[in-house]
This record gives sequence, C-alpha cells and structure tokens, in this order.
Amino acid sequence: MIQIQNIVKSFDGVTVLNNISADFRDGEVNMIIGQSGSGKTVLMKTMLGLFKPSSGQILVDNGMDITTFNEKRMRAYHRTVGTLFQGSALFDSMTVLQNVAFPLEMFSHMSEAEMRERAVFCLKRVNMPEHTYNLMPGEISGGQQKRVAIARAIVLNPKYLFCDEPNSGLDPKTSLVIDQLIQDITREYNICTVVNSHDMNSIMEIGDNILFLKNGMKEWQGSRHEICSSDDEALNDFVFASELFKRIKESGMQNQD
Repeated sequence: MIQIQNIVKSFDGVTVLNNISADFRDGEVNMIIGQSGSGKTVLMKTMLGLFKPSSGQILVDNGMDITTFNEKRMRAYHRTVGTLFQGSALFDSMTVLQNVAFPLEMFSHMSEAEMRERAVFCLKRVNMPEHTYNLMPGEISGGQQKRVAIARAIVLNPKYLFCDEPNSGLDPKTSLVIDQLIQDITREYNICTVVNSHDMNSIMEIGDNILFLKNGMKEWQGSRHEICSSDDEALNDFVFASELFKRIKESGMQNQD
C-alpha cells in the first residue's frame, strides 16, 4: 500500500497539488483521473520520488516516508517499482528480449542465463510470441510494444507498478487487452498498481480505486461501481461528458431501482 498524506507541491510559488490525502491499495488497480492540468502527472511523479513534495508524506512499506529518503534508500525504493511509460519507451537499439532484461542488468546480480530465463518468463506472461524475442521494437506492433513494456516493468517483481496513460495511441480492442493484462498482473502478484488515465473505458472496466483530482485538489475517491451513484457534479461532468457514458450512468441508476 501507498499512503499519501496532506501532499502539497508548488513550482515557483504556484501550487499544483493542494493538501491531497489518499490510500492506494495492494492487489487493486488504483487510478488517478482528472482533466489536463489537474495535477495527475505531478502526483504520480511525486509518488515515484521524482519530485519532492513541498510538504506532506508518502508512506510505503508499512510507514516508511519516501520524502525523507537519501539517495541510497531512494534507489532501493526504485528497485521495488515498475514503470510503464506513455510511449512504451523501449530502447530502439535493443531487441525485445534485451529490453526486458535491461532492469536486471541494472539492479540485479543475476548471471546472463538467469536474466534470460527471467526475461523469457515475463514475455511469456504477457503472451508475447517467441519469434518476436529477437526483433527490434520497430518491428512489432504498438500493442506488442506495450506488452513488452509491461514485461519489462514486472521483471524485477515490483511491489508497485506505475502506468502513465498505458492505452495512449492504441485502438479500442488492443486497449481492452492491455487493461485486462494490467488487471490480471496486479491481482496475480498482489501489486499496488497506480494508473494515470484519461480513458473512460479503462476507468469503468478496471478502476478498483479511483482518485479524481480537480484543480490540484482531491475532489472524489471511490470505485468504478460507485461512480454511477455519485452525486459529485464535477466528477459527473468529467466522466459522463459523452452520451455513451451518460447512458451507462442512467442504466446503472435504473438497475439500482
């Protein structure tokens, strides 16, 4: 679990995050949602330890506050973190297998044979065909690149998995596959997964615990099932902006009746 307590983050006197407190639970897909400029990315980078908050605490591993970590302890924390970047961020000069093994070279003491075995295991877990292992990222599809990025993110057995817009640039069908994969891995390995997303389909499909930010403040928190019954006007305006999701909300309310 990650607990953030009274997080404030300012840049040059401008407050971007204002007194945010929330819990992000193990074994669940915890989503951060909100309009552009609401502070989602800054919050995620703060939880990753890339930004230090102006005030507040970020508690991991039964109460350790990462805001107090020195470089050595922060490196140890990052060893427990997997990250899925928006554009997959695979190395063009490395094969699929080499990309997945790269974190092991950086952070483990495994032999080459052990690294290969672990990388192959993770590629199989995300259902990558064996014939792709020696291909370059540019030779596989966008959906496959996301799978490889997920394999790389879990290769170190992380406690925490951070995903920044994981469905960016993917077609709806492939997005559903990636969503299901993230959810399955989260539950299978009991990872605390944090997803920054604008994708309404993802929110309604896999959002176990959703934090909605508005103007750098916590506006609402709950599950995807609670969204349909929420009377928070700002949340409704954000989630149910399209006619499709308005019908979903209306249908959910009718089923409750």
